[in-house]
Amino acid sequence: MADTATATAKRTVKFIIKRQEKPDAAPYTEEFEIPYRPNMNVISALMEIQRNPVKADGAKTTPVVWESNCLEEVCGACSMVINGKPRQACSALIDKLEQPVRVEPMSTFPVVRDLVINRERMFNALKKVKAWIPIDGTYDLGPGPRMAETKRQWAYELSKCMTCGVCLEACPNVNDRSSFIGPAPISQVRLFNAHPTGEMNAHERLEALMEGEDGIEGCGNSQNCVRSCPKGIPLTTSIAAINRDTTKHMFKRWLSF
Repeated sequence: MADTATATAKRTVKFIIKRQEKPDAAPYTEEFEIPYRPNMNVISALMEIQRNPVKADGAKTTPVVWESNCLEEVCGACSMVINGKPRQACSALIDKLEQPVRVEPMSTFPVVRDLVINRERMFNALKKVKAWIPIDGTYDLGPGPRMAETKRQWAYELSKCMTCGVCLEACPNVNDRSSFIGPAPISQVRLFNAHPTGEMNAHERLEALMEGEDGIEGCGNSQNCVRSCPKGIPLTTSIAAINRDTTKHMFKRWLSF
């Protein structure tokens, strides 16, 4: 037991972190080597570097900046690219990662500093498709309509989206040369259109996805999104369903002329 404890105490974890001082600054990498502890995740490793910001060569540096909140894969704040894969840093266990652990900010979004990114693109997309239920709360409307249990079950899976941005990072059609809205907002359209109250504005959401190059036509069906989603949301199923709904809506508009 003593030998095992000694071996663990001497073990270290190597990190290569891509850093950037500010949005318009050039990126650079720094290497760190920190003591290993059982059950470490990437967030706890970053906290160790924050407490003692010394590089692997012994030179002092500034603490690495990142975002986190819930630490249980619910808030989506700690999204970053770890060993080439976009994911949540709180659920990335050191014991399951190849070393050195390479950590970078997600490239789909502008970098604010180090691993902190600007998610405005994603939130603007949610506003564009009106991803909410428009209910006037100024007076009591009474109980709302009930959702069928079969519909509620699959809609619940869509509601797990935590706007982490991982699916947008994994999608090859979401980049600085494309305005494609991305898989997460499309899936949210399906969620809110399925709601008994939200379906009253379903046509507005569908039309938002039919306008311009940033709509559903931008999907290349790579299916990277569904493979990378940390919550296992059936994003490609949602995209197929909304593609069908927008086609029906388009024909209805033609027939109404």
